[in-house]
Amino acid sequence: MPEIHLKYGHTSIPFSYDESRYEILGQTENAPPLSDVQIGEKLDNPIDSKIIEEIVTPGETVLIVVPDATRQTACGQIVNILVRRLIANGTTPFEISIIFATGIHRPVTETEKQAILTPFIAQRIKTIDHGPRDITQIVRLGETTSGIPVELNRALVEHDHVILIGGVTFHYFAGFTGGRKLACPGLASSKTISQTHKLAFDCETKTRRDGVDTGLLDGNAVHEAFMDAVAKINPAFCISTIVNDAGEAVDLFCGDWISSHRSACDACAARHTIEIAEKREVAIVSCGGFPHDINMIQAHKAMETASHACVDGGTIILLAECSEGMGRADFLNWFEAESSNKLAEKLCESYQVNGQTAWSLLKKTERFDIRIITSLNARDIDAMRMEKASSLNDALMQCASASKGYVLPLGAKNFINASSA
Repeated sequence: MPEIHLKYGHTSIPFSYDESRYEILGQTENAPPLSDVQIGEKLDNPIDSKIIEEIVTPGETVLIVVPDATRQTACGQIVNILVRRLIANGTTPFEISIIFATGIHRPVTETEKQAILTPFIAQRIKTIDHGPRDITQIVRLGETTSGIPVELNRALVEHDHVILIGGVTFHYFAGFTGGRKLACPGLASSKTISQTHKLAFDCETKTRRDGVDTGLLDGNAVHEAFMDAVAKINPAFCISTIVNDAGEAVDLFCGDWISSHRSACDACAARHTIEIAEKREVAIVSCGGFPHDINMIQAHKAMETASHACVDGGTIILLAECSEGMGRADFLNWFEAESSNKLAEKLCESYQVNGQTAWSLLKKTERFDIRIITSLNARDIDAMRMEKASSLNDALMQCASASKGYVLPLGAKNFINASSA
């Protein structure tokens, strides 16, 4: 029988499967990475924008916004090339700063800074840590069209030019990652983050708001709020990457912060949307390894993907190491609710971003039999209404011998379109 190795943290788990029963959705992508020369050529031909050397004048300051350690974006290679071009154009190193778009995630460690930026850049360019609750860092810039306060890191307005650098993948309620998301929610206050994310939830119907979904931008209230907020700072330039399984850039879109990001989203959708003719009884899904399964909050995104491939009442088997636990110390508290409906009521009374993730996860445990291979303890898994399995064979043991399934090796990267199923 053929065998596939499913990523789990920094390792992998082998799975030998019967081809008559299991179909692989989304093969491993090992496309060759862009060379420095190829990246340079793309920077020389930006979308709806001047080249960076015509935007930044010597003597002006530049703020480069990059993701945290929960994302794979090939950021190190891009930042190195960009910084060298800026310096060659007359910008001095002390006029350049780099800020990490952590949102409400934990701060980036010094080791992670070197991994994200490369040691060469981390040791030579000033870096800034974002604190969403640190009022000394936050400045108010007005409101979105829906009345949400726009509170962003003051570094965004204290520099002459802001350059956004991020990767583009699907996002289960913002449509896609990257672009505007680097600044909002990435560099927003906890209040702005909470109120923009709350737009994803309809408290009248106690469910996801219409138009808010994976791969959707037009009519998506969350995306539109992010766009409103980021328009207040009007970034000078945006660089969006699409990466292979090793986290290397295989495509790049740059230029105007709106149109270049939209081009990257279109390319991502064309590259990573998988059409299926039917849903099946079993969906085995790997997040794609670290950092996609760094914690349960991140791993949930792969579970979301699998939910589109599995019939209601079927079995989802999730491979998620979760080396950093839940992702939030208070995440488990939401599961004290007796049902997703009760959790929704609690969420509407006192909204928190991670409460919506908990609600989404609990909805899935009510629709599917979810088993998880993880380093998390069984007590916490039980609290989330899942079952901990010691191995894939253990997880599959309770499935009917004739049941058919899908295997998703890149759950955090792909979107399953079962609209015709």
